[in-house]
Amino acid sequence: MASTRLVQIVHPEHGRRVGLVDEHHLHLLSTYRSVYAFATAAIETGVKLRELLSTDLSGIVLDYDEIHALRSGWTFLPSLDHPRDPARSIVSGCANMHGTPPVDRPNSPPWFYKGNGAHLRSHGEALTIPAFGLSGAEEAELVGAYIIGPDGTPHRVGLTPGNEFADAALAAADPRMLSHAKIRTCAIGPELVLDAAFDDARGSVRVERKGSQIWSRDVATGGSHTLFSLAEVERNLFQYDAHRIPGDVHLHYLGGSVSSFGDGVRLEHGDQVVIEWQGYGRALRNLIEREASAETPAAQAL
Repeated sequence: MASTRLVQIVHPEHGRRVGLVDEHHLHLLSTYRSVYAFATAAIETGVKLRELLSTDLSGIVLDYDEIHALRSGWTFLPSLDHPRDPARSIVSGCANMHGTPPVDRPNSPPWFYKGNGAHLRSHGEALTIPAFGLSGAEEAELVGAYIIGPDGTPHRVGLTPGNEFADAALAAADPRMLSHAKIRTCAIGPELVLDAAFDDARGSVRVERKGSQIWSRDVATGGSHTLFSLAEVERNLFQYDAHRIPGDVHLHYLGGSVSSFGDGVRLEHGDQVVIEWQGYGRALRNLIEREASAETPAAQAL
């Protein structure tokens, strides 16, 4: 069965739309303007999301090659978001170690908070090294995308490529600063795959500087490579009542194995990181920007 892959795009005149991927084309869907709305309708009606989408084609077909290359008026949104309130998208990650001996296996998957929808970036957008940060480092991962149903049940919408961007130098200098190092902009997309299995995914990640490739590695993830299965990761994440608030979106990075930082590369302003997973559609590309020096506002007493 062919995979069902979706993108979310936006245009200054036409607004946001959901597109069904068909190789070199995007078929715009008709009824709703967000994956969130389609998934919510599927939860409420009990109709499988794949079936709901297949009957909702608008007849509008766009050139996907031009859009992915960022040569049209359309730009990408994160492949799943909360369309009304970014704060209701909870972004987190799992330290799902790859290639670690079983004797070192923790009792449950360690997880960390990365921020909310305000930290999410899409294909073509910049990832920012803040002025107070020491570094920025990519990590190629797959991301579980979830919506919490009206009764508090988590529903997996699909899996999507991700760049779990963080401050590796800060974490390396002082492990106590790991939580600080993780709260950074990060990227998902461009495509959301509805029916992907987290078993044996292969891909690649590369860093480009001034038009030339300066580093690349093959990557692998999924249950064949990680300490914890997707089911274990999900049980761990959603055991908390606060993670099952109806209507919330959860985007959970499922663990990575390599990073250019570990090979001695230090990302610079203007670099580009490209991540591609076989079976997960087009590559995710993000520019790296270093924020100019800026004062951090302090709280004032009322």
